[in-house]
Amino acid sequence: MRRDVARGVMNVDVFSTCPASNGADLNTYLRQVTAVARWSEACGCKGILVYSDNSQLDPWLVSHVIMQETRTLCPLVAVQPIYLHPYAVAKLVASFGALYRRGIVLNMVAGGFKNDLVALNDTTPHDKRYDRLAEYVHIVKKLLEAPTPVSFDGEFYKVDNLKLTPPLESAVFPGVFVSGSSDAGLAAAHRIGATAIKYPRPASEEPLRADERVECGIRVGIIARRNRADAWAVAHARFPEDRKGQLTRQLATKVSDSLWHRQLSEIGAGDGTSPYWLVPFENYKTMCPYLVGSYDEVAGELARYFSAGYRTVILDIPPSAEELQHSFAAFAAATQEIQ
Repeated sequence: MRRDVARGVMNVDVFSTCPASNGADLNTYLRQVTAVARWSEACGCKGILVYSDNSQLDPWLVSHVIMQETRTLCPLVAVQPIYLHPYAVAKLVASFGALYRRGIVLNMVAGGFKNDLVALNDTTPHDKRYDRLAEYVHIVKKLLEAPTPVSFDGEFYKVDNLKLTPPLESAVFPGVFVSGSSDAGLAAAHRIGATAIKYPRPASEEPLRADERVECGIRVGIIARRNRADAWAVAHARFPEDRKGQLTRQLATKVSDSLWHRQLSEIGAGDGTSPYWLVPFENYKTMCPYLVGSYDEVAGELARYFSAGYRTVILDIPPSAEELQHSFAAFAAATQEIQ
C-alpha cells in the first residue's frame, strides 16, 4: 500500500524503525540502515524512527545517512534532553532543512533506563522530566519559528536573546512526538502540541476514543499473511521462547521507571486467539506489542485503533522488504474495513 492509499481514507502516517546499533555488526550496520530506509520509502512509510540511548550510535549521524540514501523518508530522531542543549537540536533541525530541503520529526525521550540516567547524574523525578521536556521543546520551536532573538526564563532552562542561524523554512518545520502512556506524558504532549505515542493494550481494552486533547499514535510490530497459520508459524520461528531473554526483561522492568514498560509487563502474552501478542516483548526481543494473524485479522485490530482516533503507527524494525510489504497489505485491508 502506497502512502497516498494509507492517508487517503484513514489519514494515518506510518513510520518504520531503523535497526539498533547496539549488538549489531558494525562492519555491516551502515548497509543495514540503508537497506531498511530504502524498503521503508518504497513501501510508502512517511518516516523512520532512529533510536537514542547510552548504547546507540549518535541518532543525528544515522539520520544523515538516511537522508542521503532516500528522497522523501523523514527521520524520526529520538532526542534525550540531557544529551544536547535545545539550541543544539534547533541548529541540527535547521541544518538538515537547509541541506536537504526536507523535514524531520523529533521523538522526545523523557525517560529511559535508570542506570543510563544515573550515569549521567540525572536524578530528576519521572514527572518532572516531562516538565523539563516541555520547556525544552518550547525553546526549540521558538528558535525555529522566530525571526528575532529568543529569551526564556523557566524552571530548567534560561536563554537570553538567542538567535538561530540559518533560519528554517516553514515548509520543513519539524513535528514532535512524545510518549503518551502516562498522565505526565499526555500533559506534556498537550502543552507542546506533540503527538502522543502509546504502546497499546489490545484494541478491545483501549478506550473507545483516544485522548481528544492531542493527536495520538501507537507503536506495534506486525506479522501478517494471507493465511493465519502461516503468520503464526513465522511469528514463532522469529520469536521463540528464550529464558535468558525473559530474565533480562524482568531486570529491565526493575531498572526502568517508564510507565509503559510496567503496563505491558502486566498484560498476558496472549493465547493465539487474538492478534495481540506480547511474547517478543516478554523475551526481550522487541520493545513493543505485536499483531499477528491473517491480513483481515490484523486489519480488524488496526481498524479498531484507527476508529478510536489513533492516526500514527510506528512499526518495529522490519527484517526484510517482503515483511514490510506484508504489513502494508494489512494496512490496506484496514482501509477497506473502515470505509
